[in-house]
Amino acid sequence: MNINKIKKGDSIFYILIVLLALQTSCVSNKKIAYFQDIQTVNQAQLENATKFTEPIIQPDDILSINVFTLNPQNGVVVNQAASNNILGGSANTSATAQQVSGFLVDKNGDVELSLIGKVKVAGLTTYEARELIREKAAVVYKEPNVQLRFANFKVSVLGEVNAPSAYTLPNEKVTILDALSLAGDLTIYGRRENVLIVRDNNGKKEFARLDLNSSEIFNSPYYYLKQNDVVYVEPNKRKVSASNSAQIQTVSVLASVLSVIIIAITSFR
Repeated sequence: MNINKIKKGDSIFYILIVLLALQTSCVSNKKIAYFQDIQTVNQAQLENATKFTEPIIQPDDILSINVFTLNPQNGVVVNQAASNNILGGSANTSATAQQVSGFLVDKNGDVELSLIGKVKVAGLTTYEARELIREKAAVVYKEPNVQLRFANFKVSVLGEVNAPSAYTLPNEKVTILDALSLAGDLTIYGRRENVLIVRDNNGKKEFARLDLNSSEIFNSPYYYLKQNDVVYVEPNKRKVSASNSAQIQTVSVLASVLSVIIIAITSFR
């Protein structure tokens, strides 16, 4: 057996391994950079981008409601909210059950406040619900002031991001970029041109795809996220290749061991 041929074959094998590794590690800038056409976009187009619309209160939402009166003691009675367990997390922690203090919107769309009674808030924005509660509180209290916001405005970010989790936010004006920032941005293996949004709209599921490489994202009705939206980032082909890297390394080691055995056998002949 010709040892030179064996070594030559080994060299070709290792060259192929190196080329394969380079192919899996190289990522085109065209697939990474966001808003690549931003330089060619007319400013007028950006001015016509999607406008924010206030989210609508739905059953099972938790609302933070505070009623302030001229007598602080009266406000304490009204503002006695219950604690509710929800799933949430932050950029540095995984999703865990958390307690949120607030008023739960029941299946009929009502919240029940002490001394004021039940108030139907489902189908209203937070501004509309605040004004309605203020009107009802004015029957009992003099010149009440009401503050109301979502206590469990939650979006979930899954897939190829650095910190996937369900995020509970104090602000209801949240964009897809805000959510991805909370999740630590996409990994190098995330498909930026095909981010999936799953939305529950009156019991029906809606699906939309967003291209982060294009400025058209600002015109999408899904640019601003709604309560309980799910953002899913798909893995690209290189993720599959990276998952197979362990197998490639194993094959490389076995090939090296086999080459040493063959050389050892031929050297004793």
